[in-house]
Parts: sequence; structure tokens; C-alpha cells
Amino acid sequence: MEECNSALSHQPQIQYELKIFSCPVDRETIQTALYTLGLMTCIDFIPYDGEVEDYLLIWPVEEPAGCWSFIGRTGGQQVLSLQPPDSQGPKCLGGPGKAIHETLHALGIFHEQSRADRDDYVTLNQDNVVKPFLHNFAKQSLVNTTYDYEYDYMSIMHYGTHFFSSGRDKPTLVPKRRDAKIGQREGLSRTDCYKVNKLYGCFERSPYQKLKYESFCDILGL
Repeated sequence: MEECNSALSHQPQIQYELKIFSCPVDRETIQTALYTLGLMTCIDFIPYDGEVEDYLLIWPVEEPAGCWSFIGRTGGQQVLSLQPPDSQGPKCLGGPGKAIHETLHALGIFHEQSRADRDDYVTLNQDNVVKPFLHNFAKQSLVNTTYDYEYDYMSIMHYGTHFFSSGRDKPTLVPKRRDAKIGQREGLSRTDCYKVNKLYGCFERSPYQKLKYESFCDILGL
């Protein structure tokens, strides 16, 4: 993967390879996620050419299984795990949302509730979290999670109220804004879109590009 580049003539590119996805529908779901990100930002997702050193290898890792990704560029072959549907449920590919979520991690985006200021917006009920997963709710430093945008309840990167809960009647995260809903996996929120474009220099490329991607965020973002 290529890093954000201040040279305005350079469009960020990320190469990817889909491996061991035998079902065409699963491959289409992942490619829809990448197409959506490519449409709403200036990042160009292209199939792996077998030559570049840094690329995303997207495949259903068996151990640890699940939907997961490293945060940001690690260098070399970088694994992003997406489990296909099975007899127990849709897993990571019931739609493009979870693939978008994990790809945003690979692009360098943390969970929204990891922001240093999250306690101003949600209440974490630590006693309701399944203990081995409590680390998933850790806050990040200001350096990692400071953006020019307000806290986003609608972010595709936000956990839901019962993620990693020890029981149905035990919410782990409770929004402090009464009408707020959290945990959607339908698509990029408007703010998600702005964050990625800002991070990858899309708004600085030209006035036209700034207007273009701001418009995509405003129109297509949730």
C-alpha cells in the first residue's frame, strides 16, 4: 500500500488480492466495498500485480477467525480477514458494510469509540463487557484519534450498544445523546467520508477535487 502523498499529482493507490473466496457473491461483496471507498475518496484500489511489496491480502483467516484488520500500513503482505457466510449466519459478508469497516482499519482509521474524547459522548459499562474483549474498548491517544470533525455516532467505525456484551440486557456502550443510534454497518457516514479524504490528502489535490469529494460525502454519506 502507498502512503498519503503530499504531491498533488499523485493519486493514492492500494493493491489488493482476494484469496480463497470461491463464491462469486462473496467476491462481489468485497469488491463492492472497495468500489464504494474508491468512489467516495481519491484512493484507487487495484488488483495486486504480483510485483509491489506492499498490498492487502484479503482472505478468511482460520485462526484467529473473524472480521479483523491491522490499523494502518504495516508493510509487505498485509492481511485483512473476512469470514464468508456459513450455515450459522452471514459472518463478515452479509453486505459490504463489514468489509468497508475492516478496510478503513487498514487505511489507518480506529474505532470511533476509541477517540480520546469518547467519554463525553458514550458511557462504557465495563462490567457488561466479556472480559477477554475489554481491551477492544481502550481509548487511543490524541495523536491517533484527533480529527477536525466532531464525534460521529453514525460512523461505520462505531460499536453498537451490545458489542461484546455478556448478556442481552447488558449494554456495553450507551450514547449520552438520547436519540443517537450506534453500530450501523450499512455504509460510510458523511463524517467517515470526510475523515478518509482528509487523511489521504484528497481535498488538497485541487479545488475541483475538493468540491467533488465533499459532494460525494454530503450526498452519499449516511
